[in-house]
Order: sequence, then structure tokens, then C-alpha cells
Amino acid sequence: MALPGGTFMMGGDDQDGFPADGEGPAREVRIGAFRIAPAAVTNREFGDFVRATQYVTDAERTGASFVFYLQVAETVRDAIRRVPAGLPWWLPVDAACWQRPEGPGSHIHDRLDHPVVHMSWFDAQAYCAWTGTRLPTEAQWEYAARGGLHGRKYPWGDELQPDGRPRCNIWRGDFPGKPAPGWRPGTMPVTAFEPNGHGLYNMAGNVWEWCEDWFTPGYHTETAAADPVHLHPTGRRSMRGGSFLCHASYCNRYRVAARNSNTPGSTSGNCGFRVVAV
Repeated sequence: MALPGGTFMMGGDDQDGFPADGEGPAREVRIGAFRIAPAAVTNREFGDFVRATQYVTDAERTGASFVFYLQVAETVRDAIRRVPAGLPWWLPVDAACWQRPEGPGSHIHDRLDHPVVHMSWFDAQAYCAWTGTRLPTEAQWEYAARGGLHGRKYPWGDELQPDGRPRCNIWRGDFPGKPAPGWRPGTMPVTAFEPNGHGLYNMAGNVWEWCEDWFTPGYHTETAAADPVHLHPTGRRSMRGGSFLCHASYCNRYRVAARNSNTPGSTSGNCGFRVVAV
């Protein structure tokens, strides 16, 4: 999608936000015109890249990746003895990768239109190099996500579920152990739900999306007001949008101003990316 750019209010001071993430202070930012993909990169698209280049992802090289525990067979769960401190719902699953999202026995045959997951920042960069694209800056991502509704909490407005209808793929039920009846934790097709005002799909929920920037809580005071991007290495790269595991009880980072980060080599079953034109 070709977006004209311009001036907008970036960031936020939501009472339910995370000040330590550097979501604010909200400020006026100006960005130039750019083109952004209407949806996250799919399994089908990433598969085309792998077949053409024989690329091996970081998760495949490592031999394991993190998977949400309810997506893993009980026998596999029982065999895992070590989990990340403070995050017991994440399991390091052997052989989990983009082609086997939940590990051995899983596949993407019926999920070719879902976002590719278990993507590291380096994997995203490799795909971008092949396609002649790049990752969006945080400013480009947020401008695109707002869909012209500047100052609103979500890509579609201020209500999470207008008219009682879900507008994004985030956790339904009680996190982390009781999904709502009829809903299972996992990705949905990249064009699920209505697009925002810029014609972009799933700018909230479904998968986290890597950005070009190095992450810093001081983003809004350390970057320029025109085409901001944080290029000073900090050890962590920025991520935006939230995922199917976000829930108001612990991680409501599906708000447009919300920010997150991870080390660039990290992989998990809820992390993908979308691209912008160079």
C-alpha cells in the first residue's frame, strides 16, 4: 500500500500502557511517503524464498524454538524440564521452526496463508534482501497501523470490540490456561478481520512484527522528529503489534502506541514480520 506520509502524533500516554517500554511521551512526528505490505509475510511467501535460496532459519540452525504450551502435545510437554524464568507457558521445543510451528508432527500445509512464525530479526532481514524490501521503522509501522485515526488506541478506534465483534486475533478467555470455547491459541490467516483505514490487515494481534530500529525505552526523546529511527545498537530490536497471546490481564500491547523488543536472534511461535519497499 502506498502511504503519503505526513505529520502525526506518535506514541501515547495510555493509563493501561507500560511506561518502562517508552510508549511516550506522545509527540508530533513527520515521515515521508512509503509503501508497506498490506499483510505480514505468509508461509507461502517465505516458502518461495526458501526454495529459491535454500535459506536455513535461525530456529532450524539452533534446533529448537519457543512454542506456547497449549499448542504442544501433552507427551512433549511432560518431557520438557526447563522453561524460561517467569514465563512458564513458553516451552523450548526441539525441531520447532517455520515449517513445523509446533514441532515434530506439525506442518503448515493448511496454513499457507497464515503469517510465517519462528522468525528471528536476521531471518526477516534475509527475506528482505531477497525481495528487495526492508523492515519498517517504528515510526512507519505506527503511522501505518493508525490507519488515519491518529490518537486512537487501536487501528480501528478506541473500543476493543465495537458492537461486540472481535477485530483482531488476541487471547480469548482466561490467560494462560483457559481459552474461550471455540477459540484455540494460534495464528489466523493474514487477511483475517477487516483492514484498517489504510487497507492494512492485522496491525494488532496475530503475530509480533519486527521493525528496523534498535529498541530503547528512550525512543521518543532520543530520535528525531522527522523520519525517526533508532540506529544505535542496544542489543534488542523493536517489535510491534502484539500477538495471539496478548491479553489485557498481563500484556495489552496490541494497542497502536505499545512497544516491545527481543534479541535479534530470538525465535518463537508468535513472531513474524511485514515489509516496506526500499
